[in-house]
Amino acid sequence: MTTSTRGAAKTPAVLVLEDGRIFRGRAYGAVGETFGEAVFSTGMTGYQETLTDPSYDRQIVVATAPQIGNTGWNDEDDESGRIWVSGYVVRDPARVPSNWRAKRSLDDELERQGVVGISGIDTRALTRHLRERGSMRAGIFSGAAVAAEPELLARVQAQPHMKGASLYEEVATKEAYVVPAVGEKKFTVAAVDLGIKGMTPHRMAERGIEVHVLPATATADDIYAVSPDGVFFSNGPGDPATADGPVALMTAVLERRTPLFGICFGNQILGRALGFGTYKLKYGHRGINQPVQDRTTGKVEVTAHNHGFAVDAPLDQVSDTKFGRAEVSHVCLNDDVVEGLQLLDQPAFSVQYHPEAAAGPHDAAYLFDRFVSLMEGQRA
Repeated sequence: MTTSTRGAAKTPAVLVLEDGRIFRGRAYGAVGETFGEAVFSTGMTGYQETLTDPSYDRQIVVATAPQIGNTGWNDEDDESGRIWVSGYVVRDPARVPSNWRAKRSLDDELERQGVVGISGIDTRALTRHLRERGSMRAGIFSGAAVAAEPELLARVQAQPHMKGASLYEEVATKEAYVVPAVGEKKFTVAAVDLGIKGMTPHRMAERGIEVHVLPATATADDIYAVSPDGVFFSNGPGDPATADGPVALMTAVLERRTPLFGICFGNQILGRALGFGTYKLKYGHRGINQPVQDRTTGKVEVTAHNHGFAVDAPLDQVSDTKFGRAEVSHVCLNDDVVEGLQLLDQPAFSVQYHPEAAAGPHDAAYLFDRFVSLMEGQRA
């Protein structure tokens, strides 16, 4: 529930965590109430891409960078057609945006889209709390929504957990659409939308790929109706343990040995299709400064992440699966979380992070070229 007010910056607001910790500040964006899983993102730039990433559905995002909103909001950098976060938490919002591309301020856009936020709180203390206790359910309340603390806490604790949440269908496209190749068309890819970001088909289109973006409910017949040279499974929100449909669909693709590439949720789907489990991370990886090693080359990349779940696969051995041998191809250097998988006996691989990476970094952009190489090899 949200209401709109031009005096939001002066309206008291409160952030309530499910363990009873409370932070008081001022309303930012829309005034009202919202609920979601409180998570933190360590990016110092790219807040517009973060807020419009469908993978953040039903999450209250805490910006660890102290000042947010300096570059305002433009009409070019959205990763989807709307803001998906359920709430936004910042410390020091910019008073006036300053960027030649800005069309309006960040708080104006949050208000326009009905996104309830809070500013003026100690986001460093909040981030430390979430690191120690883990991501948790939370609520932001401002204006008439503010009530006695026990009542607000009870409402937060009545909200559903992220573990067990099936969200990918609610963020995916309902109708198929095509992103044409830039320049000469070289390949056709069927991309299963589980919460796809707009930059992903664009990165493929730059490489001469015509991308057919299909709904999350697509069937194998829908995929092969476009005569794809490769199949892509996108990022998306929620618990991969609930995604039986996408797992069955990917299994059908693997059985036909079509070149396959998955990102983020797509990596978790590949893990499940290969027989591995998934689990919820304590507080996840979110931000644009995460170090990952590509074990196939030894190269260390600075990468963009947004995931609260991970694949449970052995780091130190090749695994036998029903689709041949599989291994962990990428690993996070902060905590040894699996960040990529690859099959050794057929053309399929995935990564847990975001090589399309708007607003950056671009260290992992080569993965799209690796996908192209798989399709070239299959065609040959």
